[in-house]
Amino acid sequence: MMKADKITDGQQGRPKLSHDARTMFVSIPISLRRQGGRKQVVTPRDAALWSPTPPRIDNTIIKAVVRAHRWRGMLEANLYASARDLAKAEKINEAYLGRVLRLTLLSPAITEAILSGQEPDHLELPDLLKPFPMCWEKQADHFGLGARSVG
Repeated sequence: MMKADKITDGQQGRPKLSHDARTMFVSIPISLRRQGGRKQVVTPRDAALWSPTPPRIDNTIIKAVVRAHRWRGMLEANLYASARDLAKAEKINEAYLGRVLRLTLLSPAITEAILSGQEPDHLELPDLLKPFPMCWEKQADHFGLGARSVG
């Protein structure tokens, strides 16, 4: 039975055998990064891809976008007279409701990128809850989606 003592990120190279030829050492250049509360293995930029990376669906961001549109629909349908009344009914802070409601102003391209898991790796919910430009082209640059087409 083989036992790994530690994970190190080193130079990629040929496997090496131990002196007794019973253990093989393989060096794989990786680093671990926390993303969305989970650990993610990140390979070096110059390493050849061995399999496509599946999209990273960030359920926290998706839930916030869905809530924002649900709350907006409730306000537009006059189910509540104001955001204050809605916040009381939902038992949440009125300021938080306002920050989340702002997500309904994201461009369709950014919303689609979020829902399909194609948003930039660095984009997290706290970033989206901060003030952002209303112009869709400026939003794309602001959130690091400048090379993508926007609505």
